[in-house]
Order: sequence, then structure tokens, then C-alpha cells
Amino acid sequence: MSQRPDPQIYVVHNEVDPGSNYHCEALSGYFPEAESIDYPAGERVPLSRADGVVLSGSTAGVYEADTHGWIPEQEALVRELVSREIPTLGVCFGHQIVNTALGGTVEHVGTEAALVEVQLTDTDLFAGLDPVVVSLHGDQVIEVGTGLEVIAAADHAPVFGTRHRTAPMWTVQFHPEITVDLRDRLSADFDWDERGYDFESVVGDPVFENFRRFVTEHHRERLRA
Repeated sequence: MSQRPDPQIYVVHNEVDPGSNYHCEALSGYFPEAESIDYPAGERVPLSRADGVVLSGSTAGVYEADTHGWIPEQEALVRELVSREIPTLGVCFGHQIVNTALGGTVEHVGTEAALVEVQLTDTDLFAGLDPVVVSLHGDQVIEVGTGLEVIAAADHAPVFGTRHRTAPMWTVQFHPEITVDLRDRLSADFDWDERGYDFESVVGDPVFENFRRFVTEHHRERLRA
């Protein structure tokens, strides 16, 4: 663990399609102080220096280990993050791989590309977050991983977010990083449906601000220990 006064965050990019990397870029944009890690390209998180880790989405499926040999490595990374108690946030694919790494299951259920209203129960991670979020995924967590509990649910996906009961680890199936600025891209690539909600008012900033606060507090506690 680093001894610097400011915490070191790593944003792990999991996208395998260069043409779909926009969501990883958007995610990194919320953490300008962080270092990006291209996991499919072979880059790895230096755990001895990590104070916080963010796992991105991907067009790959967590069950495609035969095609993407780095997936089992990232599942091992998740278990190491739990063991070391390094604050971790998983987004979409990141949500799914955290759960499979801890014994859960993920299945392909069909693409959901829409604004959806969710039920949020974690008052720490979701403090200040409006319950209308961007849903953009074809896979879902069907069985939650060991040690995890559900903290968000949607009508189409009962496991829409999880947190670890003892380690500082949270996951969300939705995309807090995607904003109305990407509307044209979403409309071009998907059967995008805003379902009568106001996309202009949908912002995921609180998720990232709250996670950054968790990382900072955890880092300070480690420095004092």
C-alpha cells in the first residue's frame, strides 16, 4: 500500500473492442488523478501501490475465458483486492466479474439499452444519486457471489448492484459514467430508449464522488495505522 499523502487510484479498462472504448474513456474522465490500466492488452494493477481500483465495463462476457484469457486473471485480482481490503468499484462488466470471482453466476439475457428507475439501498455509495440511471448491458448477475449483498435492483435485473459485507468493495450494473453527451452514440449503436425520462438530468457523479471519498478515508486510516 502506498505511503503517499494522496491516494493512488487505478481505473482498469476492460474493453476489447477499440470502437467501443468510449465508456472506458468516460469512466477515466471522472478520475483525472488516476492511472489507467489496459487489462486486455496485458497491463496489470501494481497492488503494492494501489489505494483504490475501478473496474470498467466491456463488450466481452465474463464467461468468455476461452476467448479472453485475461478474465480468470482479473477474477484472481478481485479476490486479491478483497483479501487486501483495497477499495474497489465495479461498473457493468466490473460488477459481473466481481460476482463471478466470488462464486456467483452471470448469464446472457438480451440487451437492455434504456434509462431505468432503480431501487437503491446503500446510502453511502448512492448518497445524492437520482434513481434514474443508464442501463446498457446484455448480461446479468443471476447468483450473487459469496460475501456480497444486493444494494440496487431494477425491474429487469434484480441484482443491479452489490457490496461486500466485510471488504470495501461495491459494484453497479448501470453506467454512472454515461451522460447525455453520448446520446448520439447510444442511438447509433443500440435500440436506445429514454422511456420518457429526462436524460439531461441523469448524472452519475455522486457514485464516483462517494467512492473517491471512501478511498481517501481508507488511505488516511492506513497512513495513521
